[in-house]
Amino acid sequence: MPDPALDYRTAFEHAPIGLVLSRERTMVDVNREALAMFTATREQLVGHSFERLYPTPAEFERTGQRIAASLDTAGRYADERVMKRLSGEMFWCHVSGRALDPARPHAAGIWAFEDLSARRRLKLELTAREREIAALLVEGLTSKGIGRRLAISPRTVDVYRARLMRKVGAATTAELVNRLLST
Repeated sequence: MPDPALDYRTAFEHAPIGLVLSRERTMVDVNREALAMFTATREQLVGHSFERLYPTPAEFERTGQRIAASLDTAGRYADERVMKRLSGEMFWCHVSGRALDPARPHAAGIWAFEDLSARRRLKLELTAREREIAALLVEGLTSKGIGRRLAISPRTVDVYRARLMRKVGAATTAELVNRLLST
């Protein structure tokens, strides 16, 4: 017989990463680690849209579209992106999750959040689109791959990449990625 102190609720609450259960992009339950990561109380997250955890409403919308278009056959998705604590501080975060019904990506899901700020500081002031492109460059995508993922032209990606290179003082894409990982 299992120890009653080791039930699913206890495992959810004490998981070493932030966990969020969602319905239609609204948070229906969050664990302690998610509350700490986003500097929030349960009341500030449960029953609210994920939008409050994004730097801008536009990033929230574009990420939702990207997730819906990129789920694997089992309904899984993962990426690294800039998120926002309720204190207003922005930070790099690894997000992975699973839609319970891949045909309806936002109907219900479970999402895991890992704060990357101990390894990856956010020191640059970047626009929303620059943050998206920076995250995909770090994943190793080409301009064509980034363009496809964001539904923009590869030439537009190149313009943003050049802008990022100027901001960080990088001469090559490899140097840009290296500096983005160390910022």
